[in-house]
Amino acid sequence: MTVHLKKLSVGTDTLESLVYRQKEAVDAGRKLLHSTRNWPRRKEELLDGGSLYWIIKGQMVARQAIKEFIEVSQPDSKPKCGIVLVPGLVPVWPRKVRIFQGWRYLEDVDIPADMPFSRTDETPMPVSLAKELRDLGLL
Repeated sequence: MTVHLKKLSVGTDTLESLVYRQKEAVDAGRKLLHSTRNWPRRKEELLDGGSLYWIIKGQMVARQAIKEFIEVSQPDSKPKCGIVLVPGLVPVWPRKVRIFQGWRYLEDVDIPADMPFSRTDETPMPVSLAKELRDLGLL
């Protein structure tokens, strides 16, 4: 059974800023790696198609596939868990989330749906437009 993680994107104000930060890492030839203090106990379920759902300013706004977990060692502290992510963020319908520390598991029934893509260029529709169309009952 697949499970997912939800995680706060610390220091990020918008989804676009997270996209930009990750693009810089990929362009520099680095892995998309997010380190965390604790190792997930449900690692195999996460690696079975799980994603990391990013929370920005109290809302779950995007997901990103989890590729693997690696040990990240730092010279002055204990080893940490490195969550290696597949490049490419997929915007999801924004959902309010209570703030927490660290990460939490998400079951399939609790994940938000992906945002629709525009038919012309296969890029995600702007969140504000999609939300307005949804409120009008058009999506």
